[in-house]
Amino acid sequence: MNMSMLKPLLPEVIMASSALVVLLFELVVRKKETAGVLSIAAVAVAAYCVPQSVGKAFGGMFVSDGYSVFFKFIFFINLILTVLLSMRYLVIEKTNHGEYYSLVMFSTLGMMLMASAGDLIVLYLGLELMALSSYVLAGFIRHDVRSNEAAIKYFLLGAFSSAILLYGVSMIYGLTGTTDISLIGAAAAEKGLSTPMLLSMIFLMVAFGFKIALAPFHMWAPDVYEGAPTSVTAFMSVGPKAAGFAAFGRVFLTGFGPLSADWTGILIVLSILTMAAGNILAIQQGNIKRMLAYSSVAHAGYAVLGIIVGGADGLAAMMNYLFIYGFMNIGAFAVVIMLRSEGFQGEALEDYKGLAKTHPFAAAMMLVFMFSLTGIPPTAGFIGKFYLFKAVIGAGYTWLAIVTVIFSAISAYFYLRVVMYMYMLEPEGEAVTLSLSPSLGLALLITTIVVIFIGVYPSPLLSFARLAAG
Repeated sequence: MNMSMLKPLLPEVIMASSALVVLLFELVVRKKETAGVLSIAAVAVAAYCVPQSVGKAFGGMFVSDGYSVFFKFIFFINLILTVLLSMRYLVIEKTNHGEYYSLVMFSTLGMMLMASAGDLIVLYLGLELMALSSYVLAGFIRHDVRSNEAAIKYFLLGAFSSAILLYGVSMIYGLTGTTDISLIGAAAAEKGLSTPMLLSMIFLMVAFGFKIALAPFHMWAPDVYEGAPTSVTAFMSVGPKAAGFAAFGRVFLTGFGPLSADWTGILIVLSILTMAAGNILAIQQGNIKRMLAYSSVAHAGYAVLGIIVGGADGLAAMMNYLFIYGFMNIGAFAVVIMLRSEGFQGEALEDYKGLAKTHPFAAAMMLVFMFSLTGIPPTAGFIGKFYLFKAVIGAGYTWLAIVTVIFSAISAYFYLRVVMYMYMLEPEGEAVTLSLSPSLGLALLITTIVVIFIGVYPSPLLSFARLAAG
């Protein structure tokens, strides 16, 4: 085999081999955090190789292009920040095992395969690698009943969604004779819509809906996000969601692009339902992890607008939004982790009463992330929503943009409620000791700076997203 054919796979090869090395490394090193440092170094090498690895492999089954490169950088950033969050957190949870970092890397490898999938078979392989690793990570705190419950729920519903995906893929193969996404697009343009084709699209839409937590397929998210280790929740809320959107966008805009008039209406209904469910149910939550879970559902409803719009403008808006969402969401979970200490979870909304008086530094950072998730300028969240709304209006969906703005305004209630608890209420009981480590502090510093920087100077990110989408 010509080795140049494997050049597009170089970042994936580096990630796979490094994950195996990290897994073995844990057996010989007592200080488990060293495995985390090694995983960050491996990601840096893989990230360096990504821009030089553009091309196709295995007859177009694997595609490394601008679109996949953009998403891979989201995955790399997500992995690095997750590792930084995890080093101290795993010690507190008494589950500091080196294989954790290997599982995070394998899950990221699955995401990379999903983003580069030019064929539905490769997409499925990447999805299962990502999902199986995530199931284990969700139940990683084996002595915690909530973690066990999260893993079981995630596994069962994930297995159902995978079966639905495979059923849809089998139907598409029967209709078109191929699993190549670009050839499916050509067959769809030639044959047009039929009832079996519509059913196959619905099956795939349902399967992707489970992965990115679109309503009414979001029921797993609140319980899994609450029960999983907080560092894993941060990881799952960004990486797998972005991978799901990467696959969703490629399959529906390339494979089913000629039939967009037939599936856009269904996706609009799902988007509105998702925004409604996420924002309204988040209001009722007293646990901040569950609140952020429903918030994640709502943000999926916003991001899917990019697929509805389609074209370079829609894709760029979606990609830009997901990139920004990653930093502000991981930053919020980092503050939750910082409040976690022996005998104190830091997950209840009540735990944030008077935080600005006891720990003004932590409260100020949470303020930035809550403002950004709301979409208040000059934070990155405002930039993400502004360009998403701009793309929606530009495509002629002004009424849909108005609906989205209304739901976004509703979200201000539960985000700013956290701010109110921190700044307008008196602290109760003794002040909790923050679990601030150098790695966690670095993660908080990075996320805070990026959220503010993009809010003030978004041009580099917007240009990168536009170039990748074009």
